[in-house]
Amino acid sequence: MMTPETLFRGATILAMDAAHGTTPFNADLLVAHGRIAAIGAGLAAPEGARVIDARGKLLMPGLVNAHMHSSEMLLRGRYERMPLEIWLLYAYPFLMDDPIGLRLLFLRSQLLAIESIRAGVTTVCDDFFDPPRHDLERVATVFRAYGEAGLRANVSAGTMNVPPLDAVPGANDLFPEYLKSLLDFGPPLGFAAYRDFAEQAFATLHESFDGRLRFMLAPSAPQRCSADFYRGCYDMALERGVPFHTHVLETRVQAATGTDLHGESLIAYMARLGVLGRNTAIAHSVWVSDHDMALMGDAGVSVAHNVVSNLKLGSGVAPVRRLLDAGVTVALGTDGVSSNDTASVWDLMRVAGLVHAAPGPDPSQWLDAGDILRMATIDGARSAMLDIVTGSLEMGKAADMLLLDLATISFTPLNDIARQLVYAENGRSLDLVMIDGLIVLEQGRITRLDEPAVLSELRELLPAYLAHHGDLEARNRVFEPYFAEIHRRAARRDLGMHRHIGDMAPFTQKNR
Repeated sequence: MMTPETLFRGATILAMDAAHGTTPFNADLLVAHGRIAAIGAGLAAPEGARVIDARGKLLMPGLVNAHMHSSEMLLRGRYERMPLEIWLLYAYPFLMDDPIGLRLLFLRSQLLAIESIRAGVTTVCDDFFDPPRHDLERVATVFRAYGEAGLRANVSAGTMNVPPLDAVPGANDLFPEYLKSLLDFGPPLGFAAYRDFAEQAFATLHESFDGRLRFMLAPSAPQRCSADFYRGCYDMALERGVPFHTHVLETRVQAATGTDLHGESLIAYMARLGVLGRNTAIAHSVWVSDHDMALMGDAGVSVAHNVVSNLKLGSGVAPVRRLLDAGVTVALGTDGVSSNDTASVWDLMRVAGLVHAAPGPDPSQWLDAGDILRMATIDGARSAMLDIVTGSLEMGKAADMLLLDLATISFTPLNDIARQLVYAENGRSLDLVMIDGLIVLEQGRITRLDEPAVLSELRELLPAYLAHHGDLEARNRVFEPYFAEIHRRAARRDLGMHRHIGDMAPFTQKNR
């Protein structure tokens, strides 16, 4: 699609490139054919170009949401005080019916696109979960929703092929037979069948919508996939040059899982399988050991730090400073809105900037605003394997940019742009969002979608959906006591590390 030329005149630029980092400078910036064509003083406006007066405005890279699940968009505000193992029963029920219809799937995806763009997020990595089957038409529906909105995205329907009780140590012994009999998911998905599906997705969807949308490989977790399936997905990710997007060591239960199932941590198990590398993007990495972090750094993996979701589910706080020191690329992810309640990366920046001062008194080990902004921009793009495309303002890169008003409360007085972006801004100063040279938000209005119509149609469809989901929650409540016990047992194990903050005992007396 041909994009108009745009000249931003007299902007304060936060480029996030190697030359400038978080040091702002004043310049003009020219966008042509969806790319940054020039940055400098006194640039001439091409004939027919739109000229935007950017004096008193900040031009910066769009934000990157390095890990999220759009499948949770309709469950905002539904749960609290649930650890992951219990929350999963309700957000992703074992006992379920057919997935939602294509129209609701489309609207759900557009809702995520709208919320992201309004929050200045120009790139998302969406590991949407769409049980019980892999269906190319459904993946194409998500692609179309994002494509029409103008979003840049890596998209995959997350997959697993290990029966759920086999992926949790002790579950088969704990669950009574009558409950096990309810969990008949049929024969496990083989890698050959999944590869056929993925090849179709690459052939028909990958790099669609002017290259903005890409298909990625997203096997759920090493304990939820057979070794051949997991390794097959990794090899395919290498072949295609896309992320191998997976979940590892989010909770104490998962920390015990590697030892119990493989006699080593899940990261060590991944290293043994040969699936740690530049393409590997790991969501969470809370319960990683020093040895794990060394393996991850040596392999050049990325981590999507889901700080808000990890806090809400009580999973703990990832050792981000040590991950960075080990050479791991760290990005920021919201996770799904059911375990976070927003898709805003501004929230992540502020919380990450604060919570990593809590583990200890040495300020040299705390994160600073520069660390956080890199996670939200260029390192987020690196995690998505898009750092040559987006994440910083450099000539030749995609024009994925935010224009913020520096005359707002967030920047009054203007002491330090980087710090105020992290600790004071929440998206309210956004004047304009551009993706691939196209303006997708201007003066508070989504430009490529009819936002009121999307919200109106959702309000019509949601009562029936939520009533049905409530029925699913009731059906799955029978499993909760057993997963609560699994959680309690893991909480009492000595894992050789501590990832919680504060002095709360593992369980109060009434829950013992």
